[in-house]
Amino acid sequence: MKTKLTAFVLAGMVTAAPALADLVVPNLSYRTGPYGANGTQYADGFNDYFTLLNERDGGIGGEIIQVPECETAYNTEKGVECYEATKDTGALVYNPLSTGITYQLIPKVGVDKKVLYTPGYGRTSAKNGKVFEWVFNAPANYWDGASVAIKYLLEENGGDLSGKKIALVYHNSAYGKEPIRTLEELAAKHGFELNAIPVEAPGQEQKSQWLQIRRDKPDYVLMWGWGVMNQVAIQEAANIRFPMENFIGIWWAGSEIDVGPAGAGADGYKSLTFNGVGMDYPLYDDLKTHVLDTGKASQGGEHVGSAVYSRGMYAAVVIAEAIRKAQELAGTAQINPEQLREGFENLEISTERLAEIGLPDFGPEIALSCSNHGGSGMARIQQWDASAKTWNLITEFTEPDNEVLDPLIAADSEAYAKEAGITPRECN
Repeated sequence: MKTKLTAFVLAGMVTAAPALADLVVPNLSYRTGPYGANGTQYADGFNDYFTLLNERDGGIGGEIIQVPECETAYNTEKGVECYEATKDTGALVYNPLSTGITYQLIPKVGVDKKVLYTPGYGRTSAKNGKVFEWVFNAPANYWDGASVAIKYLLEENGGDLSGKKIALVYHNSAYGKEPIRTLEELAAKHGFELNAIPVEAPGQEQKSQWLQIRRDKPDYVLMWGWGVMNQVAIQEAANIRFPMENFIGIWWAGSEIDVGPAGAGADGYKSLTFNGVGMDYPLYDDLKTHVLDTGKASQGGEHVGSAVYSRGMYAAVVIAEAIRKAQELAGTAQINPEQLREGFENLEISTERLAEIGLPDFGPEIALSCSNHGGSGMARIQQWDASAKTWNLITEFTEPDNEVLDPLIAADSEAYAKEAGITPRECN
């Protein structure tokens, strides 16, 4: 018996299994805690795309998608509890939107044979599918983001960053520390001075960090932040009159709620992104017809079209396309996690396919394989227009510096394999 998409939003663990469904995609969300404002928007976008597929298309391949939701509060222990509570419900794939939770789940999914999809977050070296057989992080990872940011600054400076000073303001966690090694390598290559400045979670107090920035006078500031940390950082930057056009955040520091509190002071702020902005895409017309107007939108559609909502929706798009590919390869619509892994490893989302979905130029082309679980790593830059209250894309999709990144990914994944006792598999 097929059941329409159902969401269980709980304070901790899922206490009741979802109703019987053919395709189960748990949503490990966080709508509470210091990061709830961001997590809520992502979860809504994720839910609504699967609702659209159910309502408009009857699911994927004729199979309804079930999306049981479990509240993690961005807490690693709760995230693991949610995984354990849902893994035996027929779950195919997990997308926890947390680097800390991801690190804990990586060894578990290998044993349990569940797909872990971490777009734009998690362990960067999981791009190496020879080691991380069950983890995928396309279309881009943190090291890609760091490299694309530096490429952009190189273009802004005639190809030369020698002698420039770049500060990294980062969330003092596994997430925030991810780009440091890459930026150190890029600093050595391009001759700029890197100064990494940690911010303790949740990031409400940053006066000392921004006094340091005012004193040191860096040419540029990069930020790896999340939640309230972003709002505070942008306000503090405005307070010391740091030039916003020289302030670039990672994609998790590029939402409307990050810049809104600073008002006109945030004008010109930039961030990386790997997905489109706004609602000028045909898919949003379908969402309105089949999800919003019918009263089936997550939380009433309050956040439809926001930057983080769109990113959650995009994650659902990629998962749905991998499911389609898995069904095609397996010759059945009722797939299991191992078949879904094959779908991911053979996934191709071309520009033509994105247009068919209703998202032309929304993301980069994605082509995965046994060895490449991360895609091309391409990203672009968006800039905030405070008067119009909109993000504008100011670059095309840009490739990262793989000459620097590939050896780092190989070294990190090989170290993990040795530590975990994993023999990297052969890929044709």
